[in-house]
Amino acid sequence: MKAHEGQFSVQVMCRAFGVSRSAYYAWVRAGCTTAQERTDAVLTERIRAIFKQSGQTYGSPRVYVELKSQGVQGSRRHVARLMRQAGLNATGPRRRVSTTQRDGQARAVSNLLGRDFTADAPNRKWLVDITSIDTDEGRLYLAGVLDLFSRRLVGWARDEHMPDELTQEALEMAILQRRPPQELLHPADPGSQYTSDEYQALLAKHRMLASFSGVGCCYDHAPMERFWATLKTELVYRVHYRTRAQAKNAIFAYIEGWYNRQRRHSTLGYLSPEQFEQQFQS
Repeated sequence: MKAHEGQFSVQVMCRAFGVSRSAYYAWVRAGCTTAQERTDAVLTERIRAIFKQSGQTYGSPRVYVELKSQGVQGSRRHVARLMRQAGLNATGPRRRVSTTQRDGQARAVSNLLGRDFTADAPNRKWLVDITSIDTDEGRLYLAGVLDLFSRRLVGWARDEHMPDELTQEALEMAILQRRPPQELLHPADPGSQYTSDEYQALLAKHRMLASFSGVGCCYDHAPMERFWATLKTELVYRVHYRTRAQAKNAIFAYIEGWYNRQRRHSTLGYLSPEQFEQQFQS
């Protein structure tokens, strides 16, 4: 197996020969003949621990940054090679199902965002959207509010149905937690959940600036689409949810325990949203 590591993945060879990867790497460590091989074996175990901590979602760029933060020297290419040899592969994205209900009677509102996804401080631009998660009990709908400055999910709400109140609940959570200044830019899809009189009244009450993207134009909301893809790739597609309650608990743990506080974000220089905001405040 060791002689063919460059030709086949360790995972495939272990499955073919009916041995565990841990047993194989224990054998490799015991039989290492050079200092470099011994160093690679130790580094592979550290990489494996980081990969496991990330829920098997980190690719080589994030693993490399995490190692660097721990004071481990090495190159990104070297990390990528060791991950390939160890069969540590992050899951790729799947196609997203649209949940926005288009409102043919929606009032005309300008697209004030104009695909400018930058912000110079927190609570200046909030993207909003809805997605769905399948369970054996039926779909669970999730509304989110994303701060473009730090890519932090600042508000969210879940329900087995998709009423207009779901998006209002997510926005109210964000307002309560963040207390944004007036004239915050609020880009949204022109769906009925965001064009309703009740939702628009909530925006007016807090003096937010409504902005609607073009119909069916996902590029106007690329960061929000990317968040949904990340959530589903790293969490939803890895688990079979029997109940909505199970999905709700998993979503809470992912958003509040992992994504907002720990997950390294490439757009933020591989800091987590919370770390990025703390850096800004300091």
